[in-house]
Amino acid sequence: MTTVSTKEFPPPVKWADDRLGIGKIGKKNLRKVFPDHWSFMLGEIALYSFIILILTGIFLTLWFKPSMGEVEYQGSYSLLKGLHMSEAYASTLDISFDVRGGLLMRQIHHWAAVLFVASMMVHLLRIFFTGAFRKPRELNWVIGFGMLFLGIIEGFIGYGLPDDLLSGTGLRITQGMIQASPVIGTYLSFFIFGGEFPGDEFVSRFFTIHVLLIPGLILALVTAHLFLVVYHKHTQYPGPGRTEKNVVGYPLMPVYMAKAGGFFFVVFGVTALMGAVLQINPVWLYGPYNPAEVTAGSQPDWYMGWLEGSVRLMPGFESHFWGVTLSWNLLIPALIIPPAFVTLVALYPFIEQWITGDKREHHLLDRPRNMPTRTGIGAAFITFYGLLWIGGGNDLIATHFDVSLNHVTWFLRFAVFLGPVFAFWATRRIAISLQRSDNDRILHGLESGIIVRTPEGEYYEKHTPISTYEAYELTARDRILPLDIGPETDDNGVRAPKRALNKVRARLSKFYFADSVQKPTAGEIEDAHSHGHGHDDHEELGASHTAESITGTVEQSDETAAQEVTKH
Repeated sequence: MTTVSTKEFPPPVKWADDRLGIGKIGKKNLRKVFPDHWSFMLGEIALYSFIILILTGIFLTLWFKPSMGEVEYQGSYSLLKGLHMSEAYASTLDISFDVRGGLLMRQIHHWAAVLFVASMMVHLLRIFFTGAFRKPRELNWVIGFGMLFLGIIEGFIGYGLPDDLLSGTGLRITQGMIQASPVIGTYLSFFIFGGEFPGDEFVSRFFTIHVLLIPGLILALVTAHLFLVVYHKHTQYPGPGRTEKNVVGYPLMPVYMAKAGGFFFVVFGVTALMGAVLQINPVWLYGPYNPAEVTAGSQPDWYMGWLEGSVRLMPGFESHFWGVTLSWNLLIPALIIPPAFVTLVALYPFIEQWITGDKREHHLLDRPRNMPTRTGIGAAFITFYGLLWIGGGNDLIATHFDVSLNHVTWFLRFAVFLGPVFAFWATRRIAISLQRSDNDRILHGLESGIIVRTPEGEYYEKHTPISTYEAYELTARDRILPLDIGPETDDNGVRAPKRALNKVRARLSKFYFADSVQKPTAGEIEDAHSHGHGHDDHEELGASHTAESITGTVEQSDETAAQEVTKH
């Protein structure tokens, strides 16, 4: 067994190593290699925002009073002085005006929450479009999506704690959605709010969930997520020397640790700057919550806008069965569509794997254009989400652009169904066109702008071969084929099981890979260069370039990877 010398360790580290064995653990893991690409920083932004939320949240907890007890405000904000309000709202005003640095901390906390959810969304989009969710990372996709879901709930609950008029309006809408649940809606509402809305218990209950339960769950999921990232090794984009069996990048210590540490202070600095100069959630302008009042033009935080929009766009109708009223105008947009949408997105890696039949491990990322159907599906989801989000502000759109609110609403009611279909079709066709463009670059190179005339009087434009690195990136992908379910019967005439289901699967697979442009083979590249124009230096450069682009940049020690590249 190999031992790690601790002579070079400082005394405190040596003391800990003698008792915990951190030397052997650290020597292995601190030299772990991580690839270097700007898009990998999106997940780090989410992590650093979560750390900022914890730090600022601890500060705010020291002065916030999670109580619905009524007090008379006598603080510094003169416009509300003498007004009766809850202790929660009064303490929020005190933090904003009377606690040194309180308003800055409140705004940093709120901006960090916005950044936390936004960075998780963009990070998940990067994972989706590059196929980083494929085997063996399906579980990590579910964990990441769970963190996003919990982050949205955490943000909404924190947004409701101050008990101001704007947050109270959002809670009132939530209470209506809860009551729309058949049979159990009223009981759930009484349980959550501690009686008739708004009740006397919801702030204290929400406070416990906000500062203890959900942060603990998110922290556990973050730990599991990072453990799986280390265990599975990090994904990387195709490039010279990068295969499915290695990671090309920098070691965690000292290079990546220094970069990550510096990036944390960048995120913290930007968030602090936003908290200092950009006003967010000025609760003193809204006043304390009163169930009889509604803030004009009230809007939730942006990440709740799509749920607000789905409720606003749904026509109002109800049904009555055996004394039970079903409010479809709330039941469908609030209790059916969101869970169905979330479940579909969370299970997408397993759905794609079943359709394509791809059970291999993947550590190299896809370029979005090379998976046109997946990219189109992602664009459709974004369009669906965006249109619902716009619907959450249909009243502001109508007033700002001086158009009819009914016209905006009816347009969005149709667009929310037709828009995703159009986005899927257009994105898919664009991706296929980009695939053809890549193949043209591989086969013919780049247009040089030099026009040549042959002795026979023919004119043509000379093409310049692309670089070896670019050629490798463009060809470092598999040739994809639809799933083949085989014959209906085996050699003994026995019908294959689940034949009808497999036929559906084959049709879906054919649709998934339909019209995808396969990368050119080595023979096609050589044939294009040998029969193209410019038989002087172009052919010679092209031939040598092709051979190098196909085999030269693959690690020679990785025989399997080299055979996989040269095979096609």
